[in-house]
Amino acid sequence: MSFLTKKDRSPRGWFAKPTTPKVNIDNQIYEQLKPLRLPLILLVVIMMIGTLGYVIIDGFPLIDAMYQAGFTFTTVGYGEINHISAAGRFFTIILIILGFAVFSFSIGILIEMINKGTLTKLIKERRMLHKIARLKNHFVICHHNSFTIELAKQFRQNHVPFVVVDNSPDLEQIAKQNLYPYYVQGEPHTELSILKSSLSSAKGIVTLSENIADNIAQVVTTRLYEKELGLKRAFFIMSHASNDSDAEKLKKLGADSVVSPSKLVAQRLGAISLHPDMQNMMESLLSKKDTPINIEEVDVAEFSWLVFKKLKEARLRDITNVSVIGISDVNGKFWPMPNGETLIGTNAKLLIVGTSEGIINAKRLIRRKTKPEELKYV
Repeated sequence: MSFLTKKDRSPRGWFAKPTTPKVNIDNQIYEQLKPLRLPLILLVVIMMIGTLGYVIIDGFPLIDAMYQAGFTFTTVGYGEINHISAAGRFFTIILIILGFAVFSFSIGILIEMINKGTLTKLIKERRMLHKIARLKNHFVICHHNSFTIELAKQFRQNHVPFVVVDNSPDLEQIAKQNLYPYYVQGEPHTELSILKSSLSSAKGIVTLSENIADNIAQVVTTRLYEKELGLKRAFFIMSHASNDSDAEKLKKLGADSVVSPSKLVAQRLGAISLHPDMQNMMESLLSKKDTPINIEEVDVAEFSWLVFKKLKEARLRDITNVSVIGISDVNGKFWPMPNGETLIGTNAKLLIVGTSEGIINAKRLIRRKTKPEELKYV
């Protein structure tokens, strides 16, 4: 199975943000409009017959004949712009009847198209695909259920863009009820749904099916797509599993994180029981919207000026008012509460805590290629 065209495989195509969706449904829209071709052809033919009739029968000038045929055919009833003979009036009656028949036929086809709803659905889908194509660093959430509803709430509160992919026929109504801004109807693991959700420009994917087979298919398909894209940065894949055995399978197949709801609930209940005050404080700081303090993990890129520098050289506390409470290296080894002598290696990750504004400033400082001017003399 190949997801990419020859154009998509070009190096430029990997990183250039598309302005249009990779799936074009214009042909499907044109297919739905095919029944209107016959009425349009009849309209043109009858207009030509009417124009020629008035020219031949009553010697009308071409423009007058076209004008007379037009308002006669449409049964507007403006009257005669020039004197019409008895033969011309008989011809006019026939033209009126034909016009009424064509318009009735056209309206019938149009009503049938509206009742089917397919054309309207395709137009809405086309509009949605163009919106999704403009997203960047979003998450693709696969399968709608109670977990999806709660995750979508968290993403909205934290202004994280996301697309919900599900095969429910009433997904549009579900999206309205649960405030999903972007959605794609279809089987999430299929090539078509992957392209429609603009996964190539996404940050990661979350698969929340209660069926382990669906989650396995999604993880494998995503890793295959990632391989075909040839991206340096791998997708972050999170999945749901009902037991430890399924969680282990998903991790072996390529899932970065697997959540077991039963274990998660048990851990949370235990934490609340042992440290109720601390749990309430952490929840108020990290889970609610617009909290004064936040925690975030920041990647140290290969080009960052901080690579192979000591943590104290960054002066993050002094400049951005944030604190580093953990560092993990490229192999995933984690050092909690590092001191100033800790060396920051290539592709390390810093776990920082501070205000939202401070974290934003810290990200800018960490991602710089050159050492900031204010630190060169410190």
